[in-house]
Amino acid sequence: MPDDSEHRGERGQPSADYRGQASADRLAVKLSELARHLREGAGVQETLDAIVRAGVDTIAGAEHAGVTVVRRRRTVETKASTDEVVREADRAQYETGQGPCLDAIYLERTVRVSDMSAERRWPAFVERARGLGVASMLSFQLYVHEDNLGALNLYAGRPDAFGDESEHVGLLFAAHAAVAMSGAQQEEHLSRAVAMRDLIGQAKGILMERHRLTADQAFTLLVSASQETNTRLADIARHLVHTGELAGRRIGQPLGDAARGEGT
Repeated sequence: MPDDSEHRGERGQPSADYRGQASADRLAVKLSELARHLREGAGVQETLDAIVRAGVDTIAGAEHAGVTVVRRRRTVETKASTDEVVREADRAQYETGQGPCLDAIYLERTVRVSDMSAERRWPAFVERARGLGVASMLSFQLYVHEDNLGALNLYAGRPDAFGDESEHVGLLFAAHAAVAMSGAQQEEHLSRAVAMRDLIGQAKGILMERHRLTADQAFTLLVSASQETNTRLADIARHLVHTGELAGRRIGQPLGDAARGEGT
């Protein structure tokens, strides 16, 4: 078989510590069940919460799990975790600017820490992690979407908690989790778009009824108010529906010929 050692640690590949071949026994069944379970999430946050819980249940050695999200490659945040120690350990990485999670995200690598007491790669982070009782870690890049990144991080309180089996299953798990997250994000974006369309429709209906405008005239008025006040169209519509005011004007006040589109 060809030697793939030069590619170790790259995206979708085992870490440099991987030495063996994990057993595939029952793995396909387990991952099939996992895929169905993750798709049961009702939204992005529910899916993330399901991912971290399933990570602990599925990946050998994992005691705690968390998902880190980086927006625009700058803002780093722990979006889901199974325990507070995950958030504390993640915060240590964010504040020191170093650690296995950040390497997994930015360097597109699978990163394994077998024994935190013997680790030399991230001294500032290691000191804080040991203080939190973290003895081993395993981090996978979860997804890359434009400037947004994600990582799955696994934690254990004992050394050498993660072996080749953990990495093998973890890589497949991360792939399933990324697909589930993408699906949840698309559904959430669609739901928001439908909700915004309905909200704008309500606002248009109010203007049409109160001022005898056509649908196009009402929409033009909403857009004008959005541009003049530098406010999102959805916020203009929401404010109108909830308060009866449009850009500081009571709905009962006359709009004038220009607002009606008359005289053109």
